[in-house]
Amino acid sequence: MRLKNLAIGLAVAAALSLGACSDDNDHGWLGYAEGDTAFISAPLAGWATTIKVQRGDWVKKGDLLFVLDDTSQTAARDQAEAAIAQAQAQMGQAQANLELAQKQLARQEGLLGSAATSKQAYDQAKSTYDAAVAQVAQITANENQARATLSNAAYQLSQRAVTALTTGRVQEVYFRTGEYVPAMTPVVSVLPPENVYVRFFVPEDQFSRIHMGERVKIHCDGCSDNITAIVTFIASQEEFTPPVIFSNQSRKQLVFKIEARAPGGLKLNPGQPVDVSPL
Repeated sequence: MRLKNLAIGLAVAAALSLGACSDDNDHGWLGYAEGDTAFISAPLAGWATTIKVQRGDWVKKGDLLFVLDDTSQTAARDQAEAAIAQAQAQMGQAQANLELAQKQLARQEGLLGSAATSKQAYDQAKSTYDAAVAQVAQITANENQARATLSNAAYQLSQRAVTALTTGRVQEVYFRTGEYVPAMTPVVSVLPPENVYVRFFVPEDQFSRIHMGERVKIHCDGCSDNITAIVTFIASQEEFTPPVIFSNQSRKQLVFKIEARAPGGLKLNPGQPVDVSPL
């Protein structure tokens, strides 16, 4: 939304110029509605196979926004599942070998105690048993690794179909079906209603009238008379009057940028001219 400020200034300049010849106190502090948009991306790059929304759509949490090609992620998942199946198949034979080796070792221990077998035969049985234990441990480790790979592959696959984690109106769609989307690049932007606030400008000679946490009243054409907000930001340095509040009287003034918000957001449209006054 910040990139549109210049266009907003041109759009509202005509409306504000009607009051340029009167005293600023008759109009309050001039400003406009603004909104913090959520830019929604995918963690990995890919071809856009489906774009489910368009500008102006209202989306809720859980709604599907877009889908990227998942050929690679599906292959990784299938490969991990195959590795798990292979490890499970190997485990059956490995456990059978371990059982047999354990019995042979117990038998050799008994025979060795009664001098009915040689130390060499006992050592051979012990070595076979140790090898069987190691084989079971190795297969278990392989299966655990394959399951971790499967978990990661399943997560990566789930990220190819991106859903909304917030509720709001779609402001922009940056890619179309068939286009390649780089990693971490916004595909859709959504404006949650609770992110709409007002930004206004207080002249330096009136700056002492505004404080953090103070309630202010917001006026705009066609709006209800009971819109209020709380001051949540006050710029630490003054700046020159921006075009959005240009007038012959204020052209050379210095102003402080102020922002005010309300719980649940303000029922205003970003870019809408407003004037703000203290309560």
